[in-house]
Amino acid sequence: MGAALPLLNSHFSALFPMNNLLRCVLAAGTLLTVAGAQAQVVVPPTTGRAPDPAPTNLPQAKPAPTKSAPYAGGMKINISADGSKYVRIMTAHQLWVRYNENNTGTVSATEEATPDQVDFGLRRSRVLLVSQLNPRFLVVTQLGINGQSTISGGAPGEPTGPGKKPQFYLHDALVEYKVNKYLSVGGGLHYYNGISRQTSFAAFSLIALDVPGTQSPVIDAIDQTGRGLGMYARGRVGNFDYRLAVNDAFRNNVSSTPATLATNVAQFNPRSRGKVLQGYFDWEFLDKELNLVPFAVGNYLGARRVFNLGTGFLYYANGMYARPQQAPTPLPTTTAGAWAIPYAKHDLSVLSADLFYDTPVDTAARNQTAFTVYAAAYKYNMGPNYVRYGGTLNPGSGSGALRGNSVPVVGTGTAQTIQTGFLLPRRLLGPKVRLQPYASYIHGRYEGLRREDGDIQDVHILDGGVNVLLDGHQAKVTLNYRARPDFNNVENIDYRPEVTMQLQVIL
Repeated sequence: MGAALPLLNSHFSALFPMNNLLRCVLAAGTLLTVAGAQAQVVVPPTTGRAPDPAPTNLPQAKPAPTKSAPYAGGMKINISADGSKYVRIMTAHQLWVRYNENNTGTVSATEEATPDQVDFGLRRSRVLLVSQLNPRFLVVTQLGINGQSTISGGAPGEPTGPGKKPQFYLHDALVEYKVNKYLSVGGGLHYYNGISRQTSFAAFSLIALDVPGTQSPVIDAIDQTGRGLGMYARGRVGNFDYRLAVNDAFRNNVSSTPATLATNVAQFNPRSRGKVLQGYFDWEFLDKELNLVPFAVGNYLGARRVFNLGTGFLYYANGMYARPQQAPTPLPTTTAGAWAIPYAKHDLSVLSADLFYDTPVDTAARNQTAFTVYAAAYKYNMGPNYVRYGGTLNPGSGSGALRGNSVPVVGTGTAQTIQTGFLLPRRLLGPKVRLQPYASYIHGRYEGLRREDGDIQDVHILDGGVNVLLDGHQAKVTLNYRARPDFNNVENIDYRPEVTMQLQVIL
């Protein structure tokens, strides 16, 4: 067949004289036709049974997990292949539903007498980011709000109401460098505070509903939500853990002058702009706690055996002031005249000692019980007769110090607190849901709280409740009852009930 091609080509040329281009086209077509015929002869048709069709592999459904994966402390985003550089993100919320019998004389936002009420509030709402560039560099950022209700916790001056549009502000913004295994130094807006363990508490792992308030005597007066702006050093040597800080005092929120002070009653000095020195030291007798971030765990639910003894301090020179004599009459009408009135400056100092014990009790699989206790003692030197009042998510309207649920929180004098809880056996409600009943007691003895006979009227606050742990601290409901003293009449203290349900979720 191949030898016939030239002859066939010559035959076509003789019969049909054409130009060279046309001859090339005809020759190519002839070649393809012959090649196709030859291919049909060389490759015989397939005989026999047709091949089986290709198997169809459908994706198999994975079996449903028998239990949820353990929580690993937030969402971790690795920014290096080995995971040494990462960003960890956590978000958490605490919602309160509460019945409160208000203190004497409490009014609503519409100036109506309000002896009691049921209200809702956001105790805390936070976003936390922890980042490491390498094992030596740490960055911690926390944003959030505290204490928003329909009458408080919002942006000041809002025409639509002070409870709306709370400021989502910085709680923590620190950068840290690890010098060696014994020392890390850092700075920024930080929570490495002095005084006590609970001064730098992890708000979402507490034993009781909330902290007592005695742990933060200068909160939002010369700091920002318990945070200082400055430098710190921290570390651990053997079983000894320490933190030291020097911060600039925030300009305080006191608008008083010597002319407006009560005689011989101290207040934060609005003209003091010194350094605040703080420190806390503790000895870890049993398990060593993780200390990557500044937040001290409230309780471990039996995961660790911890026994720590600690002590701490805070010092702020000339941080308080008082007018020892009666104000002149008539009072000065100018600011210069008001500050010309003689007054005395007082150093602000606080000392503390505390104990933290957290341990599993029965480690059997069907029990896994645990016991926790935290106790602290404080000595405050804050100038003559100083007393500070406060009420968490205060439902009372107005500016009265003793409205709503306010109690004396700190003052020149002493205070002691104790919180204890017991994690009940897991067999009670199944493997996941756990119960942790707890009790809390606060005692304060402040020299500014005196009856007519001159004796000090002590402060006693009792809390009791139960944590319903749906998924550890990550999802829990807390029911709390508080017996709270009403100090509107220091000669006759009445105790008011306060019942709170808290829903807490951490992701």
